[in-house]
Amino acid sequence: MHYMDLDTPYLLLDEKRLRKNLADMQAYADAHHVALRPHTKTHKMPAIAQMQMQQGACGIAVAKVGEAEEMARAGLADILIANEIVGVQKWQRMAALVKAGCQLSFGVDAPCQVTGAEAVFAETGVCVSVQIEIEVGEERSGIIRDEDFLALLAAIRSCPHIHFKGLFSHDGNTYRAKDLAKCKALAAKAQQRTVHFAQLAHEQGMDCEVVSYGATPTFMNHIDILPGITELRPGTYALMDAAQGHAIDDWSRCAATVLATVISKPTDTRTILDVGAKGLTKETRTEGICSTRGMGMLYDFPGVSIDSLFDEHAIILDRGFHDRVQIGDKVRIIPVHICPVCNLYDKAALLDGETVKAILPISCRGKIQ
Repeated sequence: MHYMDLDTPYLLLDEKRLRKNLADMQAYADAHHVALRPHTKTHKMPAIAQMQMQQGACGIAVAKVGEAEEMARAGLADILIANEIVGVQKWQRMAALVKAGCQLSFGVDAPCQVTGAEAVFAETGVCVSVQIEIEVGEERSGIIRDEDFLALLAAIRSCPHIHFKGLFSHDGNTYRAKDLAKCKALAAKAQQRTVHFAQLAHEQGMDCEVVSYGATPTFMNHIDILPGITELRPGTYALMDAAQGHAIDDWSRCAATVLATVISKPTDTRTILDVGAKGLTKETRTEGICSTRGMGMLYDFPGVSIDSLFDEHAIILDRGFHDRVQIGDKVRIIPVHICPVCNLYDKAALLDGETVKAILPISCRGKIQ
């Protein structure tokens, strides 16, 4: 089938671009003598996770227990849940994964998370690994103060069913870096901070097996990896998007597009497509190297972007585009941020050129628990 024969909206994946992205990131990790653990929350597809493992990844990362369950069901056995996991039900589900043979670890940043999980793991008779999240400038979750880190180490040490595996951090603030020089400076600072906590753990007699660091803009720009980092954890690199294209000034890496149909041309300048916020999200990038105009770029129409989105409609206010398309034409859109877009589709079409090679289920979509 030619991809233009697909009904719309439809998520398309260019296999050649995808495989190049996977190979290049693995080569980057290998050149720095560190492991690669792709964050699969971007694509949510076991088939792509298997491709990443075949390239040489040491395992995968996910964001939620539900994603871990789906990936484990597909045969992925080494999984980091790169997020704080809280609640008896979730700890019980993780214990079940470990009992089934999954090499699982999850994120913590407070002693109560550890002691709560310990009670569940003790009852079920399993030992589960944890990795402490370090806050490195994104202003999200993670340890900030040395004294809190030491208290968390003490809590882990007191729990026989909790195994300390190491640390992880996410340098999300590089997305807002004003230029490449600032991105490099932020990346260096984030890595130094992460390694600092690894040294603190060493001083407490709790060496890190893994010191994991993630940030696609850092890695796609081939920024140096500092000694002490043992693992890279990028996600968006696999499919890329308009924002990441801006970060490296290269949109030829964008493997994911959304196919849409022109359904209306009500004025001399306004064109309406049949995909809205429910197929693209309303997320924007307005700062730094990832700053992107509009709510999606038109793949075959350089310089044209979506001006606004309703639930089911994309509005394009561009006279040149308006005059070049007819109602019924199909066009491709490069999303601003691919991660939430993948979560809106049940399946994606893998393309060999213009031919649909396979339909990939997005098994982890909606697995937010």
